[in-house]
Amino acid sequence: MTRLIFLIYICMSFAPIARADDRLVRLLAPQALLDSGLLKHLLPRFSLKTQVRVQIVALGEAHEVAFGREGTPVFVGPSAVWSLRVLEPEHKAVRRFTDWLSSEVGQRTITSYAPGGIQMFTLAEEQEAEDVALEFDGNVAKGREFSRRLCGRCHVVRSEERMNSIGSTPSFFVLRTLDNWADRFQAFYTLNPHPSFTQIEGVTPPFAENLPPPIVPVEMTLRQLDAILAYVAKLTPADLGAPLQHQ
Repeated sequence: MTRLIFLIYICMSFAPIARADDRLVRLLAPQALLDSGLLKHLLPRFSLKTQVRVQIVALGEAHEVAFGREGTPVFVGPSAVWSLRVLEPEHKAVRRFTDWLSSEVGQRTITSYAPGGIQMFTLAEEQEAEDVALEFDGNVAKGREFSRRLCGRCHVVRSEERMNSIGSTPSFFVLRTLDNWADRFQAFYTLNPHPSFTQIEGVTPPFAENLPPPIVPVEMTLRQLDAILAYVAKLTPADLGAPLQHQ
């Protein structure tokens, strides 16, 4: 019996044990990049998709990855090429982070960051656009309900509700005709007039005390936004007869 217990102990000693940091990446980033707001837009989406948390650390603290001038170029702007230097390439969470940054979803998240409607970052190596269908992994049925509840007071979001919106506000069907509709939806809270009344959990800062929202705030999670994207992707674009011109 003693020998059996000893053998079991030896086997358990060699069993794989999940490390506490397998779901944590420590990231060093220059203040200029932090001030741009991109990482507040980028990192919560990565964490939502992968369940890996990214902790931004100060200069001199231990880290696995770093944005700066050295490493592999990832994105450009404003007035700088930002590269990612990987110090621990075999780290499981680091691999997930680098894979996500180079994925279609990660790259679309980077380019969709457009506060005030102005795109701030492009990819370091722009590839030729391919005519492929965008895919979103949100729940379409829930996205339909979230769209009605969170967006329906201003936009027409369902065909049976075409008379229940603000006349000057484009419907989801019209927005769906835009070439960059996915980018606009993904970063809608940075486009006017949304910043004045929209809160995205873990992404947008609280409203300033001296600038309360003019209407009842729209409060949304990134998971709800993913579901809305999945729903809008399934909509048939409005037939406008000609390409829609927009700013």
